[in-house]
Amino acid sequence: MLSSEKIKAEIERRRSFAIIAHPDAGKTTLTEKLLLYGGAIQLAGHVRARRDGKTTRSDWMTIEKERGISISTAALQFEYNNCVFNLLDTPGHQDFSEDTYRTLLAADCAVMLLDGARGVEPQTIKLFHVCRERNIPVVTFINKMDRPARDPFELLDEVEKVLAITAVPILWPMGSGQDFKGVYDILAKQVYSFERVQGGAFKAPFHVKGLDDPELKSMMYTEDYDRFMEGLDLVREALPPFEESAFLSCQITPVFFGSAVTNFGIELFLNHFMAMAPRPGPVRLADGKSLSPAEAGFAAFVFKLQANMNQKHRDRVAFVRILSGAFERGMNANLARLQKSVRLNSPVAFFGQERTTIDEAFAGDIIGLINPGTYKLGDILSSGPDVGLPPFPIFAPEMFARIIPLDTGKLKAFRKGLTELAEEGVVQVFSMADGSSVIGAVGQLQFEVFSRRLEEEYGAPNRIETLAYECSRWTREEDLQHFSSYDLLARDAEGRPIVFFKSQYRLNNLIKEKPNLALFEHPPISMKST
Repeated sequence: MLSSEKIKAEIERRRSFAIIAHPDAGKTTLTEKLLLYGGAIQLAGHVRARRDGKTTRSDWMTIEKERGISISTAALQFEYNNCVFNLLDTPGHQDFSEDTYRTLLAADCAVMLLDGARGVEPQTIKLFHVCRERNIPVVTFINKMDRPARDPFELLDEVEKVLAITAVPILWPMGSGQDFKGVYDILAKQVYSFERVQGGAFKAPFHVKGLDDPELKSMMYTEDYDRFMEGLDLVREALPPFEESAFLSCQITPVFFGSAVTNFGIELFLNHFMAMAPRPGPVRLADGKSLSPAEAGFAAFVFKLQANMNQKHRDRVAFVRILSGAFERGMNANLARLQKSVRLNSPVAFFGQERTTIDEAFAGDIIGLINPGTYKLGDILSSGPDVGLPPFPIFAPEMFARIIPLDTGKLKAFRKGLTELAEEGVVQVFSMADGSSVIGAVGQLQFEVFSRRLEEEYGAPNRIETLAYECSRWTREEDLQHFSSYDLLARDAEGRPIVFFKSQYRLNNLIKEKPNLALFEHPPISMKST
């Protein structure tokens, strides 16, 4: 039995965060460089597991490697300077925003990655607003300063105007592109000049100087030096200082400049982030009360399901965020949805797709539980009384298709894949009155991933046939009579009625014609499965 002192001390060491970004901002590269500086890998770009030397990456699916995009959340745990980081590398593609939304429910903080040349982009805005809705503090890292970038004041101004949050620089860049020489640490009042390393595979050497060091001026062209000093004077005089309370209350976002690909500024960022990132805090429950991470017993929730992460195992894993207390291997916990006790015998910590069996974990940690079909998204586990959390949001899909098996000899594998991938939330599966199934998604790429995974992971070749419907809404049983044959009626996995519409125009007209008709973008809690 772990002592309360040990539990409190371990929770104090935890930092759990997600990285959010628009595609191509450099999110996977930043993830690898944080692991490089955290000592979890030896060579960036060739992420090596700590125990057996096998290669692993945060992007592990075949389609992720082919396209160079993240389409599934990856959990990575590493230690740095006596802190335990739980890093969640979220999908950057907008078609997988639901996975990102669920992942942010498991994070205490977010790192918002911006491209220094492109600034705030559409997907960044969407993800930032999710963080704001959840009161998640956001740290901003402006990347790719080794390439031609926009004026730093212009970037700060855009963050403030578009995202309506005060931007407070912590590191200030010394030039950009080929003239990017390093950064000035505003809090430490030191200049860090970096040496370029070929490909950025190893930690970047740097030299520390003061602003009065005569070598500083010789490092830069006169025009660049003057612009840097003038900008720094303006930062110190006109912009507000960093205040921890303002950051934790989401009033400000501390801003860092650097280059993930060349490692400029990464170590400084990690040091500051370790100090300012929030520790696991109280969780607000459905009844309005709070759950303290250190003073309560074990409680956790399932925020992600994943099948076939490793071809050797061919199993399903439930990603669990620990909310309070301590987890010990072999403990019993109550699964609230089923009102039954489950024994937690095979817990694992993740490093990309690689896993390590663990004996204990604490509030703030992300662990995996082997899932024989027991767990569902949003499930709550606890060692004491039931813990009620607000329900996971379910989003109305905007694209629909039939998925047809191409090999009748593989029907069993096809049905298994359909069930397991739907449980993960890759797509939503709906049942039609004739017994057939329709899949729904937010974007076309979800269909492609679903089809590829069915074939590659379950050996079930298939064909996607897109249906001509644009939007959907859940409704009530008593309102089904009000829909015409022009609409398509179905039921979701919980048996709740949902209606597919040919167009947004048709939906809008129906709302005008029948204002009392119950239509929901998310299935309301009061709706019961039939």
